[in-house]
Amino acid sequence: MSALGLNPVQYEAVRYLDGPALVLAGAGSGKTRVITQKIAYLIGECGYSARRIVALTFTNKAAKEMQERVQGLLDKRLTKGLTISTFHSLGLKILREEAEYAGLKPRFSIMDANDTLGIIQELLATTDKGRLRAVQQDISLWKNALLSPDAAAQAVQTPSQAESAKVYRSYDETLRAYQAVDFDDLIRLPAQLLATNEEVRQRWQARVHYLLVDEYQDTNACQYRLVQLLVGDRAMFTAVGDDDQAIYAWRGATVENLHQLTVDYPQLKLIKLEQNYRSSQRILEAANHVIGHNPVVFGKKLWSDLGIGEPIKIKDCDDEQAEAQWVGISLSAEKFERKAKWGDFAVLYRSNQQARLIEQQLRELRIPYVMSGGQSFFDKAEIRDILAYLRLIANPDDDPAFIRAATTPRRGIGQTTLTQLGEVAVAHQLSMFEAIALVHLTGRLADRQVKTLQVFAEFITRMRQKAEQTGKAAAAVLDELLAAIDYERYLYDVFDDKPALARWQKVLELLDWLKSKAGFDEMSLLDLSQHGALITMLERNEKDEDTDAVHLSTLHAAKGLEYKHVFLIGVEEGLLPHLGRDDEDIPVGQEEIVLTQRIQEERRLMYVGITRAQRSLRVSWCKRRRRAKEYTVREKSRFIAEMGLAESAIVEAAQAHMSPKERLTMLKDLLKS
Repeated sequence: MSALGLNPVQYEAVRYLDGPALVLAGAGSGKTRVITQKIAYLIGECGYSARRIVALTFTNKAAKEMQERVQGLLDKRLTKGLTISTFHSLGLKILREEAEYAGLKPRFSIMDANDTLGIIQELLATTDKGRLRAVQQDISLWKNALLSPDAAAQAVQTPSQAESAKVYRSYDETLRAYQAVDFDDLIRLPAQLLATNEEVRQRWQARVHYLLVDEYQDTNACQYRLVQLLVGDRAMFTAVGDDDQAIYAWRGATVENLHQLTVDYPQLKLIKLEQNYRSSQRILEAANHVIGHNPVVFGKKLWSDLGIGEPIKIKDCDDEQAEAQWVGISLSAEKFERKAKWGDFAVLYRSNQQARLIEQQLRELRIPYVMSGGQSFFDKAEIRDILAYLRLIANPDDDPAFIRAATTPRRGIGQTTLTQLGEVAVAHQLSMFEAIALVHLTGRLADRQVKTLQVFAEFITRMRQKAEQTGKAAAAVLDELLAAIDYERYLYDVFDDKPALARWQKVLELLDWLKSKAGFDEMSLLDLSQHGALITMLERNEKDEDTDAVHLSTLHAAKGLEYKHVFLIGVEEGLLPHLGRDDEDIPVGQEEIVLTQRIQEERRLMYVGITRAQRSLRVSWCKRRRRAKEYTVREKSRFIAEMGLAESAIVEAAQAHMSPKERLTMLKDLLKS
């Protein structure tokens, strides 16, 4: 090991500055250490200004961890101005500063997934949630591929895509009218702007002297293009990724971006991190065997010096109920036998639906648990209500925010009033907020309705005048806002006491977080409105990691995490690998290609699941599984055979249903053994 605590290959990755570099980092190989040590090396030894370094990742949590690690390596004064953020946060920063060139007002709105789904629902005039989400997905994929509505219309391959392309055009026009962007636009619009505006491009290339990108295998075409435009001809960057952990094709990510780097940058330095610091050799061998069935892009093989490790155990169960019982009893027994903590264990699965029976079983056995990949804090209705006010204060032209704020809490502005106001807005090409000044001239609304609208508009205008204040002043404005709308009373009017209290506590939590942001980062209420829209999980959720509880998580949500002991459940054909919906609209003649690509991605997901385990791994599957009201026969996943376990695996006997008394007896027997 080097003086920096790096192995020779990690050390090489940190020190290489002769051009672009691709660090192929296998699971548990220390990629975050490489990135943070490289940032410290650039600043501390190479004379780079922190203001000229940008590190990009995909989650706020990952960005925060990197920031903390860098600050632990360098004097805090040296890190001032360093940008470590998500792609979306950087895109927002670019759009804020270059709003004029992007055709946006400085205080544009950011639409979340629920907002955009509402717009699509209005355009399609349907309540079919499946169809709405399919159209939303199509539009998102087109944006991620940098396709305009015109280009998307040319690229359609199925009748459903043709309908989506028509909606895309109207959807795009609606967002422009609202002076709003969606999450995909936060990357698409900066990429388009940098590509078409030389002045803006040169300005940002001058600001980014070195770029580091984490999880490069998860980038889409739009993100790849943004990276290219930021680094320019200098091409001073390090991309870190793992082709074997590319599991987000469904949201537009393409593993081909790793290979494309070698084409676009012939001088690219390839460095492979193959030593794993997480798992036993037996677990790594199983992972290597599985992923070895996929086509080789670069080729690497993980190894560990942590010892051979425990045998991997395979469990076949009669059905999902028996599987849940086995998980619960095994957790209880293993915690006792290993003298472990509940937090040492994780149960991983392909679909959120699999968690229901596991939750029931853990509650019955009084085993504490936390869930990952659940509802975002910012998706909760009470949080969206408060943020709607902030969005409207920041951008009065944000019609979705106007509608939500004007009607929650109720203040006498009903659907009839909004419909009439909307018609006036459309007729005069105004936002609904602006249309309030004209609606009285139309005679469409009673004086009482007009007065109610005017009072609301005056309130928003007053709050807007105060919203530029920062720090403690911003906190005071927040308190004034909540007091004025009397949101607590509204909750108790609408809900029973207990749920009302729970919702109000969430609102108070949001306010505390906003106030801390306003104080620490000297942000105004207007800044906070945009910042809040970007965060998918409040920092408070990180406290859950300190809770001594079993972790329940989808395989997608578990990526990047590790646990001492892992239960990987439901490893059967049709579930893992998941083969798609029966009614899926696949282009004619593309069925075999799509299936092959899907199996390869699912195999990478299996690889991710296996490599979450440090010391022990148990894999289970069910012989039958309930679908609707009937049981269907299931087959063991091909991935189990691909693990190549042979004699190293312990195949446990089939688990059948047990009565509560039988479960108790079994648990006692396990504890005695």
